[in-house]
Amino acid sequence: MPVLPGAEPYRHEGGEVGVLLCHGFTGSPQSLRPWAEYLAGRGLTVSLPLLPGHGTRWEDMQVTGWQDWYAEVDRELRGLLERCARVFVFGLSMGGTLTLRLAARHGDAISGIVLVNPANKLHGLSPYALPVARHLVRTTKGIASDIAKPGSVEIGYDRVPLHAAHSMRVFFRMVDAELPQVTQPLLLLHSPRDHVVPPADSSRILSRVSSTDVTEILLEQSYHVATLDHDADRIFEESHAFIGRLAPSVGKEGTATGG
Repeated sequence: MPVLPGAEPYRHEGGEVGVLLCHGFTGSPQSLRPWAEYLAGRGLTVSLPLLPGHGTRWEDMQVTGWQDWYAEVDRELRGLLERCARVFVFGLSMGGTLTLRLAARHGDAISGIVLVNPANKLHGLSPYALPVARHLVRTTKGIASDIAKPGSVEIGYDRVPLHAAHSMRVFFRMVDAELPQVTQPLLLLHSPRDHVVPPADSSRILSRVSSTDVTEILLEQSYHVATLDHDADRIFEESHAFIGRLAPSVGKEGTATGG
């Protein structure tokens, strides 16, 4: 199946500092594209992959699971680590969960992580019924485009495949157990008015990671897909400043061109 227009992966070869961006469940790179382009425009090397089963049609996602999604971002991370002196990982929603697992498993190879409305638990899908329900019902209603800003739309599926949702639930539980292994500097930005992932998920993550350099920022003007919402510019600026504090060479490499 062809990739939906706008949902394509994005890569930019910049300087010695790299950033991997991880999009969310049933979403696509489109939700993070402005963030990726902002970082690329400031001289960073950027990778924004398309997770398997995403960005085409929900039927393609029905036959994928967390192992497929994690393998994709792990591969991209390893590529960045080969090319860059310092690497950061950013994630939105389930992309934040993927980010946390990368951090837990790769340790000091990752210089810092940024999470936007990260997910820690499955809500609203009757998760305890999923193991059985997924064999009886194929999908439930979608979760895309929870955005306060008028005219801003997320490219994502209008249905949630239940086999994939069940796999995501398993993944969330596994990553929750791994959170104490996360030690990197952490910037967490979350929306008090999020209709997909409640603030309790961010609180849970902050209470369980072992990071000592932690910054929490509230995105008062945005809903779940805050990277396309009113607080997008703040997310971009705060994340770039976070990198600049931890990798002072950023900003001395000149401005990148191209895309």
